[in-house]
Amino acid sequence: MKKALFCAAVALASLAGFAQQKPAESNTLLWRISGNGLQKPSYLFGTIHMLCATQLDLSDSLKAAIAGSDQVYLEIDMDNMEELMGVMNKMKMNGDTTLQDLLTAEEYTSVRNFFSQQGTPIPFSMLEKYKPMLAASAIMETDMECPNPVAMEQLIMDNAKTVGKKIRGLETIAFQMSIFDSIPYRIQANQLVKYVKNYGKTDGRKDYEELTSAYLGQDLKKLEAITLKDDMGIANFMDILLYNRNSKWATQLPALMQGRSLVVAVGAGHLPGDRGVISLLRKAGYTVEPVENNMLKKLEKNL
Repeated sequence: MKKALFCAAVALASLAGFAQQKPAESNTLLWRISGNGLQKPSYLFGTIHMLCATQLDLSDSLKAAIAGSDQVYLEIDMDNMEELMGVMNKMKMNGDTTLQDLLTAEEYTSVRNFFSQQGTPIPFSMLEKYKPMLAASAIMETDMECPNPVAMEQLIMDNAKTVGKKIRGLETIAFQMSIFDSIPYRIQANQLVKYVKNYGKTDGRKDYEELTSAYLGQDLKKLEAITLKDDMGIANFMDILLYNRNSKWATQLPALMQGRSLVVAVGAGHLPGDRGVISLLRKAGYTVEPVENNMLKKLEKNL
């Protein structure tokens, strides 16, 4: 269940001794928040939901931030068992809608045959009632060319638990599932058909490889450009997927950071741009500075 939720969402100690660069010149996913009356610094980190385990590790900077924090916030609290127990029904489309209602006969047969051949932990008779973007995200994971995909959020959770830090969520699972009701199911179904059609093909992996390359390079400008790229209509819903949530988080965080040091880890796409969390916090009067974040140590050692 946790693995499925990681696929859906899409988001994520004082480090004064670490070298910092000017914001305009920095490629980093880790940012220090200070000033505006804060007694302790907090940290903002951009996550990605799935990469090969050999591609990344938590940087020493992020581990130090987690160790020195009072709490760690993710987009959702994956350890909230009460929420997890009720999530299955929230994954379903409203009104007893199924994929067969959204697709042509040919498209539906193609998708049904794909899942029958691939095999999934959830029977297709159930899966076809789920919001199509959830099924599409699962396809993206299984199409990765590595045997051990891992979610950055899971690495953060594991590290936080190791050093005794509590995990909290900025949003509820129910809210995140409701986001998918705001995007027409037909558009989501089109996305699913596209993933099925391109599964296992070089062209089909191109977009995801572009995204992971930008992430591993910690290039927020490039991540923003990829996020905004029109993809079968999904880019028309950036207010719902990104900007409204960014604004809400920027309003939440000041109270949460008072008297405490937090590590706030949300999807990297939420960080950049004029309407990103970094900019919104700066506009609210906080100093948000880049922190060196060498998370490729494991990859470098394996080369």
